[in-house]
Amino acid sequence: MSESPPTTPACYRHPGRETYIRCTRCDRPICPDCMRDASVGHQCPECVNEGRRSVRPARTAFGGGAAGRLGYVTKTLIALNVLLMILSIASDRGGDAAAGGAGFGGLMGGSTPLTDWGSVLGQALFPDGSVHGIAHGEWYRLVTAMFLHYGVVHLLLNMWALWVLGRSLEANLGPLRFLALYLVAGLGGNVAAYLFSPENGTTAGASTAIFGLFAALIVIERRMGRSISSVLPILVINLVFTLTVPGISVPGHLGGLVTGGVLALALAYAPRSRRGLFQLAGGAVVVVALLGLALVRTAMLVG
Repeated sequence: MSESPPTTPACYRHPGRETYIRCTRCDRPICPDCMRDASVGHQCPECVNEGRRSVRPARTAFGGGAAGRLGYVTKTLIALNVLLMILSIASDRGGDAAAGGAGFGGLMGGSTPLTDWGSVLGQALFPDGSVHGIAHGEWYRLVTAMFLHYGVVHLLLNMWALWVLGRSLEANLGPLRFLALYLVAGLGGNVAAYLFSPENGTTAGASTAIFGLFAALIVIERRMGRSISSVLPILVINLVFTLTVPGISVPGHLGGLVTGGVLALALAYAPRSRRGLFQLAGGAVVVVALLGLALVRTAMLVG
């Protein structure tokens, strides 16, 4: 009785292709189109995908994603601020939005319909007889104000600071934590402006968030054991400008500074075992406290 000759193995994904190569992980035969280079031999696509799922993504020292090293959030925030500056100039129809008027050396350009709509404002009677402001339900102003600017020079100064501070913080914190820091610090500065500015005064600019980033960078650098000698002089210079240059919102800058520092403490010193939960809780407490203060201010204005 004669024996049948052994059959040549076929690729498990392409049965019509004969092959003697096997996946080093599951031992199934694979053809050249299905081979994926591995540290030893070759693997099939399914084993490669399964291995990727089992590998934990790289994290920063504070639990954030390593994608922050690419600075995508920083770049997006800058692009958004620039876009809104362009829209603000377009809405002005020949006014002084680009470089005119108020403030030190044109630092604070004139208002536009867009800044009138989105700046921090307690309450004010507009020329058309309508009353606008946060006290009258326009709570969005506490957010939109951190993306609007009075003049191109004002925008450029803030975007330069965001570029310098943002890349470092985003790389250390990760994209989501950095974005939360920026938004909450900006909110804190705008709430402070709402609390301590005249009810008919307007405030806008990314400076509220920028000052929060200054404070956060100091906290983060100290937590990582690094020197802050290069950061402090820049912060002091900005504080001097805040306190001496007319037209700058002192409450907004200081409010952002304090808020950013407090949130950075929660991000940097959360216990490793439950870091994400403590960081989330710390951020939530800060936001709730800010909204509570805004409610108090509203009650004072409309009461």
